[in-house]
Amino acid sequence: MVLHAAGGCIGSDMTILVTGSAGHLGEAVVRTLRGRGSSVRGVDLKPSPFTDAVGSIVDADFVRGQMDGVTAVIHTATLHKPHVATHSKQDFVDTNVTGTLRLLEAAVAAGVKSFVFTSTTSAFGSQLRPEAGRAAVWVTEDLPPVPKNIYGTTKLMAENLCELFFRERGLPVVILRTSRFFPEDDDDAAMRSAYTLDNAQANELLYRRLDIADAVSAHLLAVERAPKIGFTRYIVSATSPFEQRHLAALARDAASVVREHYPDCARLYAARGWHLFPEIDRVYVNERARRELGWRPKFDFAHVLICLNVGQDFRSALAREIGSKGYHETVFDDGPYPVAS
Repeated sequence: MVLHAAGGCIGSDMTILVTGSAGHLGEAVVRTLRGRGSSVRGVDLKPSPFTDAVGSIVDADFVRGQMDGVTAVIHTATLHKPHVATHSKQDFVDTNVTGTLRLLEAAVAAGVKSFVFTSTTSAFGSQLRPEAGRAAVWVTEDLPPVPKNIYGTTKLMAENLCELFFRERGLPVVILRTSRFFPEDDDDAAMRSAYTLDNAQANELLYRRLDIADAVSAHLLAVERAPKIGFTRYIVSATSPFEQRHLAALARDAASVVREHYPDCARLYAARGWHLFPEIDRVYVNERARRELGWRPKFDFAHVLICLNVGQDFRSALAREIGSKGYHETVFDDGPYPVAS
């Protein structure tokens, strides 16, 4: 028997360990697998309806205890960019690097067949902001990463650990560099003042955003395909309509490029008082993930316009079910989280 789960076929004999099960993506994966009848075990520091065991991935004994009977791991647990201003660099190393190491060691010892690591497009860091007057950046897996903060640095360190365990121990690993899928407000005050939340996130689906339902389908396909792939990295972001020939124009007048692609956009946006971004500085390219994983993301900008035309929310049902979680217990006066310089 094979269970079809949001873009992947998960064998009924598989047990999947999901780290970070109280977070956005971890909950989404556990929700989906439970809904399909798959055997799944959620772990997190925080208790939640989707967390079966509460504990730290830095704790080697805890991790080993959770790996019993596990055939695949989806490792979403992490300290994120919003924690850069509130957590030390050592905290990031502990969670993002040491925690990943503990999981890799336990996975090898348990004979795990598939390991999927949720990374981030933040690994590209300083590569993502071109100099003034330069064309937008075409971001593929071949672009060398240059992290600009401790978040991106530790995620890249964890990626390299994953590659080491594949080379030395033969552990099949697929790394997914996801673009932003959080539902919270942007940390940029200028962005929050210029665009409503829905408007900004709809615009981002053109080049740098991912619906969480599409994130889940990519992870489940990666679980299925990892044993045959061995090791690789994929960019996971909504399919962009842009091509390399558009990059110079995107940096000058992105709105014109968008309107050429989508003639109905001006009317649909005007009806809601929405605006397109005047400039776009990067384009995340998901072609390799679509080609090699067979991934078929559904929630792109064309989908946004279809939903606007009929008065529906453009987010997936899964995104709406999970809602906003926030990243801190504290509520900050000047935004959803403090931003480190």
